Amino acid sequence: MPQHGWPLALHTWSLDTTPLAEAIAAARAAGFDSLELRRLDFTRCHEKGMTDADVVALVRAGRLPVAVLGVEYGWIFARGEESARLFRVFEASCANARALGCAMLMSAPGPYEGTLDEAVPNLRAAADIAAGHGLRLAFEFNSQHPVINRLEVLREMIARAGKANVGMLLDAYHLHRSGRPGRGFDEIDGSELFAFQYSDVPPVPVGAGIRRPTDRLLPGAGVVRWSEVFSLLAEKGFAGPLSYEAPNPVLWARDPEEHARAAVAATRDLLLAAPRRVAA
Repeated sequence: MPQHGWPLALHTWSLDTTPLAEAIAAARAAGFDSLELRRLDFTRCHEKGMTDADVVALVRAGRLPVAVLGVEYGWIFARGEESARLFRVFEASCANARALGCAMLMSAPGPYEGTLDEAVPNLRAAADIAAGHGLRLAFEFNSQHPVINRLEVLREMIARAGKANVGMLLDAYHLHRSGRPGRGFDEIDGSELFAFQYSDVPPVPVGAGIRRPTDRLLPGAGVVRWSEVFSLLAEKGFAGPLSYEAPNPVLWARDPEEHARAAVAATRDLLLAAPRRVAA
């Protein structure tokens, strides 16, 4: 493990307006240890005439491992042909993950709504597809989603699915926005936590109707209680990586390498300020 604590991954939404090859180069130059890619990164390359194999080759050429690969969201509540389409895309993402040597998929709720009784069978189906490729699946709650918007809802859904290869993705931003700042995830067991994303939270609420907020900040620039977060992650035995996900038009306007370097430096400073067990 790097001396500054957990390995750090760059989530490509943090450099959303930067072409993928340039974003990977910026992440590597800044000192990130790995990447968290999105299905959208593949889709944008497809729109340029590239195949999945081309995108895999591009990522490999960037010389940063992929720690987490996001699937297209929405399958948890989708119905009919849209459900079938999303599960086909999910299968394709599994193949891409294997090709990249990535063992972890992630998903968030996405644009649709439903009940947990509808979500659980879909989660089981996704888990079985992932397991067929030897992959784990981390699911994230979104504090702005109408249904899967709190840790306790996410935990119940995963428990009801009962699949060993499915666990939680927690995000410091959504934890804080849902009323669980600092040590607010203390009740979970470390074995339930598969992945962790982070960015800081401004001291103002999210605008009405915004489901995917892009007001996220560099760590240390907002109100997240980082020492408590990192201390609790250490106590839970979380092995990382920490995935920096900070979509914000103000940050997108910066030079991508400069932004990535600022994120790494800010994170290292906060890790050094946290209890030493964090870097053990």
